[in-house]
Amino acid sequence: MVPDISTGSRTYGLLKYLYGPGRRDEHTDPHRVASWMPGLAPDPGRDLSATIKQLTDRLDLPVLALPKNRRPARHVWHCPVRTAPGDRHLTDTEWAEVARRIVHATGIAEEGDDKACRWIAVRHADDHIHLVATLVREDGRRPRRHQDGIRAQAECREIEKEFGLQILNGGDRTAAQRPTSAERSKAQRFGRTETPRETLRESVRHALAGAASEEEFFHRLAEAGLRVEQRIAPSGDTLGYKVALPGDRNRDGQPVWFSGSKLAPDLSLPRIRQRLDAGRPDDEPVTDHFDERVPRPDHARRQAAPVAERAVSILDGDDDEDSAAQLAGVGELLDALAQTAPASTRRELAEAARAFERATRSHIRAERADNRAIRSAARGIIRAGNALGKGEDGGTTAMLLSTMVLVTIAAVHWHFARGHAQQAAAAQEAAQHLRSAYRSAASAPMGVMREQGRLLPEPVRERYAGTLESVLPEQANAARRESGWDALAATLDQAERAGHDPEDLLQRAIDWRELDTADNVTDVLVWRLRRIGKLPAIMDSPRARTNVRAAQSRPHPTPPLAPETVVETHRADPRPRGPRR
Repeated sequence: MVPDISTGSRTYGLLKYLYGPGRRDEHTDPHRVASWMPGLAPDPGRDLSATIKQLTDRLDLPVLALPKNRRPARHVWHCPVRTAPGDRHLTDTEWAEVARRIVHATGIAEEGDDKACRWIAVRHADDHIHLVATLVREDGRRPRRHQDGIRAQAECREIEKEFGLQILNGGDRTAAQRPTSAERSKAQRFGRTETPRETLRESVRHALAGAASEEEFFHRLAEAGLRVEQRIAPSGDTLGYKVALPGDRNRDGQPVWFSGSKLAPDLSLPRIRQRLDAGRPDDEPVTDHFDERVPRPDHARRQAAPVAERAVSILDGDDDEDSAAQLAGVGELLDALAQTAPASTRRELAEAARAFERATRSHIRAERADNRAIRSAARGIIRAGNALGKGEDGGTTAMLLSTMVLVTIAAVHWHFARGHAQQAAAAQEAAQHLRSAYRSAASAPMGVMREQGRLLPEPVRERYAGTLESVLPEQANAARRESGWDALAATLDQAERAGHDPEDLLQRAIDWRELDTADNVTDVLVWRLRRIGKLPAIMDSPRARTNVRAAQSRPHPTPPLAPETVVETHRADPRPRGPRR
């Protein structure tokens, strides 16, 4: 059950909407289910002689009784209360009880207080009601509604238990401010899929991902095409900032501005400075970023994978401040990946980043913790630019996404252990999107590796099965039944040809960290082996290798390659082979 409190200035306009047909004729049978005094509150929905004007006048009477200079500018309190999808439909009597309990809990109209605010509850759908109150009591005073949103949430949790509804996660006042109903309506009118507030929040997070300085952050905002205004003190120091979407204007034709703190608690300028002051990525000097050496997308992703895996180890530890810093860094890394993702994974990565944004904020602060390494990884990905999702680029993307799934699962466990229900749920949602993105990115490279593994001679495959049994005895049989076993065998074969001891390399990959949280053990081991062994993230397809071998067998005007070179590169040799000297 979700309450959503807001305030406004037009009682009549709100009531006209609630008792009207809705924007898409979605309102059915609008009617009153409860009020401060049923005998004084007309119901325009069920009483043909009643009008919205009459109801407005009754609600506004205590406000109008005040001198004009004492009337609150925003005197309308509005609180929709909605059950969760899948919950049963409450009766009017049950909704009336919900309404009375919420106005009591929030201080609008406490039980037994005959001088409380006037209020009404309107129902025009099966799954929710709208509470409307005017914020002047019968005695002319203002209601005590401090933290009314938190109190409404707490009362809803109790109602859920008593009514047998889904028990939703409670808030902790670290969530970003949700768009208002007016913002959502405006977005619908203009055909936008999200409100300007949501678009701006994501754009500001993208600009912050891996930024080395405040100047670079503001430069990225301007590059993104946003309107940006900085609040400058007489001394010349920047005190704050606000952003607006081009073309988003109010009824007076002025830009609709949002300060960073109105977008999210951690996007205020002081909080951004705390993150930047913790250390620039890699302690690099501030330079014009156009002059920096730009890495390749595949190299940037390969460099980020061990950094992300280190974040998993930190989240498994006992240092809460360090863990909170890593979570903020993981959020930046996901924002960086979402901005530069290939088309095949772009949507899922964008959804993962949006979901995980909630998991980066809790009451555990990280002012003194160091997350330079993971912020540097995010910066490298941003600087490298868009990935194409093919070849080595696609393989390293899959490699990194495999690790990011583990990071988000570790975040779920960390938040859950500390009672952060909303953050744990957000991290879980991000993990699901990352799993989908991984499956898409890994499809081609893992398919080639599986085909290579199936073409290995059976004695070679059995030898690698024995290697797996010796280093991972309890999980070896299950791992051999996974779809990634053939790819693991191909990777061990390639590692051996590159001069590695397969058993030693596999043991190092297993010791890196536990495998219990892995959805697919063999997939995780494939990418760890390739990273530790510095192997390419992709392999030539068997067809391509066959074509190369056939081409080498044809007559050439120049001498063919030395036989030992061909054997070293292409022949499946069951004996361990060291690096050539």
